[in-house]
Amino acid sequence: MTKVRGMGRRREGPVSGPQASGPGGGKSTGKMAAVLLLCAAVGAGGIGVASAPGWADGAMPSESSTPMRNVPGLAAPVVKPVDLGVTPTDGAKGVNPASTPSIKAVNGLVKDVVLEPASGGDRVPGATSADGSTWTAEDPLEFNTKYKYDYTIVDQAGRETKKAQTFSTVAKANEADAAVYPLNGTTVGSGQPIEIVFSEPVLNKEAMEKAVAVTVSSGQPVAWRWYSDRRVRIRPEAFWAANTQVTVDLKLFGVDFGNKMIGNADAKVSFNVGPQRLAVVDDITKTMKVYFDGQLVRTAPVTLGDAEWLSPTGFAVIMEQERTSNFNAGSIGLKPGDKGYYAPLTVEYANRLTSSGVYVHQALESAWRAVGRVNVSHGCVGLLPADAAWFFNNMKTGDVVQTLNTGAPAVEPLEGFGDWNIPWAQYAKR
Repeated sequence: MTKVRGMGRRREGPVSGPQASGPGGGKSTGKMAAVLLLCAAVGAGGIGVASAPGWADGAMPSESSTPMRNVPGLAAPVVKPVDLGVTPTDGAKGVNPASTPSIKAVNGLVKDVVLEPASGGDRVPGATSADGSTWTAEDPLEFNTKYKYDYTIVDQAGRETKKAQTFSTVAKANEADAAVYPLNGTTVGSGQPIEIVFSEPVLNKEAMEKAVAVTVSSGQPVAWRWYSDRRVRIRPEAFWAANTQVTVDLKLFGVDFGNKMIGNADAKVSFNVGPQRLAVVDDITKTMKVYFDGQLVRTAPVTLGDAEWLSPTGFAVIMEQERTSNFNAGSIGLKPGDKGYYAPLTVEYANRLTSSGVYVHQALESAWRAVGRVNVSHGCVGLLPADAAWFFNNMKTGDVVQTLNTGAPAVEPLEGFGDWNIPWAQYAKR
């Protein structure tokens, strides 16, 4: 080193001999000590000289000028730290099985990733990006499972660091699913709404409607009506077109129902619609007229509910059919001694219209004289034996019965499938 700057005048040439006895000698000794310390630091490869830039003529090379310096010089190679993003985070609980586990390294590489159930089982397959910086799982996870991650991170200097962590997916107590009616593969009448009953309350109904796709071969648009947080029905404006195929595709796996409840599986249900079959019952004429695809195919006399048990009006859908059915007055709140009570009996050709017990069925033999003339039932539609047998054999579940002019209110939507009694403009409701 040929030049050293002190605090006073500038001196040229090397410094030699003790200077303690002359004026300013203490300062000269201090300068020499600083120079020796400085040289020692540089010789050791350190960067201490940067702390006193005024002591050297030349500027020190900057470490920040390049990410990696591998040429001889004063600065050591610089390796940027690896920024790591891991999903799910270490120790996470209640992880949605539909989430996609991933590991991303910035300023580094990811390799040797193993994601598997902690208790043993198949590894979750995954793929590494072309640049080696990201690993992403390719299959969904299982419910109620603890997983472990093992992986290696490589920084830009080639140094490897092995890491391990765990997380747990949603417990069984937080699984949610749904049931759909009509059942898959069935054929139903043109009046059958779709009903979905969810195992848990759905808080985000708009999101759920997006997760469930309804495809109708006839092209009829549909509307959703939520009767509760768990029950929804779906129908078109008019009855399903004859010979329509309807598919309900429920993409529920991983869907957040709310309250930490998560959908546990996807499902797809397809059903077919038969001909449009409609029976119109009129209390004024005491007749039933049956139409297939708009064509009148049969007319039959009927008896309806008497003045104390009026038959409900409006549209009803055949819910179920039984060749014989056991009727009990207790099911409609009657007990022995009450007016209108009857002993338990068996009726023929029973077609249920409401959950409270309104049927189309063969009238009891004691009521045959009343059929077509007066009303004597507890709200049911009574037919003579031949007409009852024909109705049972030719009408199917999902077909529609419309009752007119009894003076009673319309069938409630949840009293069976009374959805058709709600005007289309009012049907969609969350």
